[in-house]
Amino acid sequence: MPGLNFADIFETVVDTVPGAPALVVRSSDGDEVRLTFAGLDARANRLAHALAAAGIGPGDHVGCHLYDGNQYVETTLAAFKVRAVPVNVNFRYVDEELAYLFDTADLKLVVTEPDLRARAERAAAGLARPCPVVVADRGYEELLADHSAARPPAEGRTSDDLYAVWTGGTTGMPKGVLWRHEDIYLSAVGGAGVPALGVAPVGDLADVAARAAAGSPIVGFLVLCPLMHAGGWWLAFRALLSGTHAVLIRDVGFDPDLALRVMSEEQVGLVMTIGDAYARPLVDRLAAPGGDAYDLSRLVVYGSGGALLSPSIKASLAELLPHVAVTDAFGASETGGQGQLVGTGDDGAPRFAMEAGNVVIAEDGTLCTPGDGRVGMLATSGHIPLGYYQDEAKSEATFPVIDGVRYAVPGDLASVEADGTITVFGRGVVSINSGGEKIFPEEVEQALKRHPDVFDATVVGTPNERFGSQVTALVQVRPEVAGDPPGLEELRAHCGRHLAGYKLPRAVVVVDTVQRSPSGKPDYRWAKETALIALGVG
Repeated sequence: MPGLNFADIFETVVDTVPGAPALVVRSSDGDEVRLTFAGLDARANRLAHALAAAGIGPGDHVGCHLYDGNQYVETTLAAFKVRAVPVNVNFRYVDEELAYLFDTADLKLVVTEPDLRARAERAAAGLARPCPVVVADRGYEELLADHSAARPPAEGRTSDDLYAVWTGGTTGMPKGVLWRHEDIYLSAVGGAGVPALGVAPVGDLADVAARAAAGSPIVGFLVLCPLMHAGGWWLAFRALLSGTHAVLIRDVGFDPDLALRVMSEEQVGLVMTIGDAYARPLVDRLAAPGGDAYDLSRLVVYGSGGALLSPSIKASLAELLPHVAVTDAFGASETGGQGQLVGTGDDGAPRFAMEAGNVVIAEDGTLCTPGDGRVGMLATSGHIPLGYYQDEAKSEATFPVIDGVRYAVPGDLASVEADGTITVFGRGVVSINSGGEKIFPEEVEQALKRHPDVFDATVVGTPNERFGSQVTALVQVRPEVAGDPPGLEELRAHCGRHLAGYKLPRAVVVVDTVQRSPSGKPDYRWAKETALIALGVG
């Protein structure tokens, strides 16, 4: 019986609901693309034949240097159809970063945007091997027209075919996380079902067809975070592989009015963003005059992944959208989905109800037990990656075997509470050691963003003569208070209502914009450099 391979799953859905809407792409300039499952399949087939004609085959890496749009989805599907591996390429990367990724990811062909062409071609030209660059313009359409819409041969596809996500996280150069198709499908792309609601994991392609025929309980998934980010891709393909449609906005920036209009006009049932970077502008627009003009009556779930919603924003969403479930999901490129936020502890640290297989590994290598008070590394087992691409040492460190069980341990520090929930403190690599006390930036950032004048905040450690390191906050204030921003003492007093004294900021740097990655995650390297310059250190 065929395994759970992405190309096979998609083609099974196409054969089950060929005329159903699959993909809607809205652009800031008013252009629209609407494809049924059969239409999307035909375009992906044409591109798959073009890839094969260019010598792309099993295991080859195809770069997706693209904005959100049908070309990104088509390139991904076409690669899967010929058993190649699509590689997400950050469209914000400059020449040096692109050259590094093109080389270390062993890209054999890249699909790029017209305005990114020169950058991609420079990176490709620096390689010791040929790497054709295909531009998603009129030539792309001509390329598709030159090839058959019939499906390429499916021979050889297995559940062991590879899916990859190149991730930089909050620190370090990008690295490739390699997954088997079946493992990532069952971990993060809809195959796991919803056991808590009695929905079992997908078993085979017959099960895929039955669920597509039955229809999704939530129709229309709007993906507001880029497809080049794992969470955005996972959600878009969760829709496509279940028989419902994905809605994308082709816009490099983020326009909250456009996003809300698309939500309203497309009557989406689920929207995904990443933390306050997206949610706060949406809340501000909904709360402004005319905010009630958007028809969001079909919206069922507002989800955030990759960065937590601040309590104040979550409360505003609940007030503005009382019929919508607001959720915070937790996971990583190395783990897939792990759990849902269920609350916070007295110290403001987030607590999650974790999926089966999640544990906390203490420093001595033993598993933490509920309520034992120990802090260790959050880990998960079961459907996890094979490892990092061509990095055996990092793979062994991140995916250790403990008592015969292989775990994924991406670096989050956590503890197990008495009720079985898991408190997550954040990545140890960006924690701040001040006078021997470990402080996690996320908890201070959450407290700062509760202040009514704070629009966004990032926290880093900077040198302190007495304590070794101190908490320094980079704060972006709301426009209306830009001329009179809250000072250090006011912000310390505010945070002191939520945090212990040693966690309070000892310095505040007001910035025009808190820089984040395109996925919405904090850019801690930028924050550290900016803080050191502002404080005259180094």
